[in-house]
Amino acid sequence: QLRLVESGGGSVQAGGSLRLSCTAAGNIAIFSTMDWHRQAPGKQRDLVANLTQDGQTFYADSVKGRFTISRDSAKNTLYLQMNSLKPEDTAVYHCNGRLESGYLFWGQGIQVTVSS
Repeated sequence: QLRLVESGGGSVQAGGSLRLSCTAAGNIAIFSTMDWHRQAPGKQRDLVANLTQDGQTFYADSVKGRFTISRDSAKNTLYLQMNSLKPEDTAVYHCNGRLESGYLFWGQGIQVTVSS
């Protein structure tokens, strides 16, 4: 089964930047879309950004203009560049990949903490 592993999380002060990586143990070209979601304590998991196979992107309003989703197919890696971070961005961030069948593969999640 294909594994997705997130990295690059950690603690940063408000206004800082982090880049999350999601590396697949396989070819990410099999995914029709790949997403980043996040879940803050006591809240539901929300979509942050989406990237389709043909390069279209979608961003939640709360991160638009600050976050950028991208991929490096040669490295089988999905990225989330996060700039101008705010305390409300604090959450566990998860990546996923969706097959055309609709089946989802999820990463285990990584903590991002933004202090004021």
